[in-house]
Amino acid sequence: MSAPSLDHFPITHRWPAQHPERIQLYSTATPNGVKVSIMLEETGLPYEVHRVDIMQNESFTPEFLSLNPNGKIPAIIDPDGPGGEPLALFESGAILLYLADKTGRFIPADAARRWETIQWVFFQMAAIGPMFGQVGFFHKFAGREYEDKRPLQRYVNESRRLLGVLDARLNGREWIMGEEYSIADIATLGWVNNLITFYGARELVGFDAFANVGAWLERGLQRPAVMRGLAIP
Repeated sequence: MSAPSLDHFPITHRWPAQHPERIQLYSTATPNGVKVSIMLEETGLPYEVHRVDIMQNESFTPEFLSLNPNGKIPAIIDPDGPGGEPLALFESGAILLYLADKTGRFIPADAARRWETIQWVFFQMAAIGPMFGQVGFFHKFAGREYEDKRPLQRYVNESRRLLGVLDARLNGREWIMGEEYSIADIATLGWVNNLITFYGARELVGFDAFANVGAWLERGLQRPAVMRGLAIP
């Protein structure tokens, strides 16, 4: 069987596929980007990674925008999508759901628990990601130069509240869904880790007060696939 051709995807003209039969991942090692690389490492699906340099605005080139008009990483092309046809996807949460359904892994088969898992993925997408990202902007990046510290404090306070929500959820649970490690954990681990490492906000948000979150993060970081995924690309 010949390898599928991805030539009709303009993004492959800038980032050529050496292995077109594999999932093509366009990403960089940000908290959103590592969600997909962790998931791919956890599932063992064969993939080829292409580093998109967001600091050089490569995600806003015509080729990348042809795959994701929003100009954000990560994005994928699965040459073996539904019906055997190639499928292009952006938005990290959607990609996690797709890969979970494709493999039947890291999402419960039971309908009620499936939707409960999805709600925690949405919690990360809608709350943890945006709020932690603002803490990063105002604490580490250009926003730290602003004399008015009210925006920083607003996002710090909200991030503390969200950590409290997650901490309460993890009380008596090994993972967000209990004993079952899932895409809810995969979606969230990179963001929590980034908050206290790259963003340097551990003391700022009072992270050590959230013992359940801290223990959960340590469990996650002990998973070999998580450690590999955090470093890709």
